[in-house]
Amino acid sequence: MSPMSAYIAVYKCILYQAGIGISANIFLFLSHILSILLDHRPKPTDLTTCHLALAHIALLTTMLFLHSPDLFESLNVGNDFKCKALFYVNRVMKGLSVCTTCLMSIIQAITISPTSSWLAQFKYKCTHFIFYLFFFIWLVCLSFSTTTIFHTVASSNVTQTNLMAITKYCSFSPIMPGIMGLMFTLTTSRDVFLVGVMLLSSVYMVILLLRHQRRSQHLHSTSLSPRSSPEKRATQTILLLVSFFVVMYWVDFIISSSSLILWTYDSVIMGVQYVVVNVYATVSPLVLIGSDKRILNVFHNVSWKRFQF
Repeated sequence: MSPMSAYIAVYKCILYQAGIGISANIFLFLSHILSILLDHRPKPTDLTTCHLALAHIALLTTMLFLHSPDLFESLNVGNDFKCKALFYVNRVMKGLSVCTTCLMSIIQAITISPTSSWLAQFKYKCTHFIFYLFFFIWLVCLSFSTTTIFHTVASSNVTQTNLMAITKYCSFSPIMPGIMGLMFTLTTSRDVFLVGVMLLSSVYMVILLLRHQRRSQHLHSTSLSPRSSPEKRATQTILLLVSFFVVMYWVDFIISSSSLILWTYDSVIMGVQYVVVNVYATVSPLVLIGSDKRILNVFHNVSWKRFQF
C-alpha cells in the first residue's frame, strides 16, 4: 500500500470514528440526564458520566475539524486562531478525559466500599462536592494546556523551516527546551499520578469483588447462580474502562514522546495516533450504554408518557 493510500484509509477511519463516537456520547449524555431527572435514586457516577461524555464530544469534534479540510475552512476566522483554538480545546479535553475517568473510578470505589471502611465516610460527601471537583479539574486542565496556544501556528502564515506539521493547515513551532521540558514533566507527572490512582482504585475494587464473590459462595449453593448486582456490574464496567484507558494512554504517550524527541510527524503515524488516542472516547460510551439497564427503561418510560399524553 502506498503512503497516500494508507493516509486516505487512516483519514476515513478518523471520520468514521468521530461520527460513531460523537453520536454515542450524545446518546449517553442525554440518557443520563434523563436518568438524573426521572430517577429518584440516581447513581453516584451519573454526573461524572455526563461530564465524561461532554469532554469526549468536544474532543472528537475538534479532531473532526482538525482533520477535515472542508470543516476547517468553514470556520470564517483566521487559520492561526483556528489552529490555536482547536488544538487548545483538544488538549484540554484530553486532560479532562483522564481526570474524569480517574474521578469515576474513585467514586465507584467509594460507592462499593463496606461501611467498616474509612472510605465509607465519603459516600454521601462525594456527590455534594462533585461540582467543586469538576471546577478543580477544569482549572488544572486549562492551566496545563496553555503552552499549546503559543507553539501552535498556521502552516501558511509562518516561513520557518523547523515547523513540525501536524495537519494540513496547522503546525507546531519549536519552543525553548527548558519550557518544553518543564511542561512535559508537569503534564506527564499529572497523568502518571492519575493513572496510578486509577490502578490503585481498580485493585481495591477487584479485592472487594473477590471478597463479595467468596462471601456469596458461602451463602448460595452451587446449584444456584444469583444474578450480579447493579453495583457489581457497574464496578466491572469501570474496571474494563480503566484498563482499556491505561493501555490506550501508554500507546499514545510512546508515539507522542517519540515524535517530539525526533521533531517529526509522519502523516500516517499521526493519523494512527489520533485513531488510538480517540478509541477510548469512542468505545467508552458504547460500553457504558451496554452495561446500564436503566437507559432502555428510561426511554421506555418517556415513550409511554408521551403516548399517554
